[in-house]
Amino acid sequence: MIKNKKYLNLINSNKSDKNSDKGSKLIKEISVFKIAATYIGTVVGAGFASGQEVLQFFGYFGINGFLALIMTTFIFGFYGFIILKLGLKYRASSHLQVIKYVGGRWLGLMIDIVITFFLFGALTAMVAGAGAILYEQFGVPSLLGNIIMIAAALGTTLLGIRGVISAISFVVPLLLTGVFSLTIFTVFNKLPISLSQLQLPVTGQPPVPHWFLSAFVYASYNLVIAVAVLAPLGAEVQDEKKLKKGSVWGGLGLGLGAGAILFALLLNMPDAAGFEIPMIFIAGQFATGVQLLYSGILLAEVYTTAIGNLYGFVVRFTDPGTVKYKWGVIITSIIALVASQFGFTNLVRYLYPVVGYAGLFMIGGLTVGYIKESI
Repeated sequence: MIKNKKYLNLINSNKSDKNSDKGSKLIKEISVFKIAATYIGTVVGAGFASGQEVLQFFGYFGINGFLALIMTTFIFGFYGFIILKLGLKYRASSHLQVIKYVGGRWLGLMIDIVITFFLFGALTAMVAGAGAILYEQFGVPSLLGNIIMIAAALGTTLLGIRGVISAISFVVPLLLTGVFSLTIFTVFNKLPISLSQLQLPVTGQPPVPHWFLSAFVYASYNLVIAVAVLAPLGAEVQDEKKLKKGSVWGGLGLGLGAGAILFALLLNMPDAAGFEIPMIFIAGQFATGVQLLYSGILLAEVYTTAIGNLYGFVVRFTDPGTVKYKWGVIITSIIALVASQFGFTNLVRYLYPVVGYAGLFMIGGLTVGYIKESI
């Protein structure tokens, strides 16, 4: 009996080693590129790629908007790495483990509520954005566009974190290529360019009163979205150097992408400010094919952010892969579809800044956590 037990233990040990090897192989599959692309794809969506977010948070400040974007790029790179690192350390399955560490019992609870609420709100904004794009560009009824987007997000999210990472990392290069190409076309179309075109801010009242504060608020609410995916992503990667490189490249990609959008917007003011989807208005100045192509890229980015938000929201309450998780995805999708009828521009202008201010507490907590880890 003893020999048999030892033999069984040896077999089980070998099985564990094999499973561990398989796990290691899966972990190695997540490259620096995938980490950076997942970071970018989680943040960008209807608000970013449409130009509406950049317009609201940077366009109102003219050339000072570029200074704000430089600050934002640094914030993205630095705090993205902190989230990934803490996700690795605490083997996070959702944002909750990281937030509990950085905020403690009471502040952590408040930050958790803000994140959870905004994940659902941002999901709703993505669904509303898809409806606006399909209606403005293809004449598809907004409600039908909402249904198409939520159905696509639902189907992907049911596959779990690996499905989310694969979908996002596939789409991100298309977005950045589209954004940079459109900006280059705009520059050549507007030659010669005078500095006064970039100095003239958008008329009206910005959601955040100063460009310096706007940089933090913009980064803050985007990190509130990103933490839901970055925390469990960090747990999937054992190499801290990979996490650091992925975060730096992700932050740089976000900053450069937003900078390109801001440049294109300022060259097309004040006309572009009158559209819900200003970047598609800009694309339409060249050819119908360019406009349709950018519309398709934009829809793909809306989709990647929608699945990131949907996944992050549901895993806050359920364990991935369970029956409860699947039902959570379905029920959340239905409620988001109903809430999306509030409208895209309203969600960006009013919901995002409020959550951005609240998210500053999370940035404060992450800063304290980083200092603790460094000492």
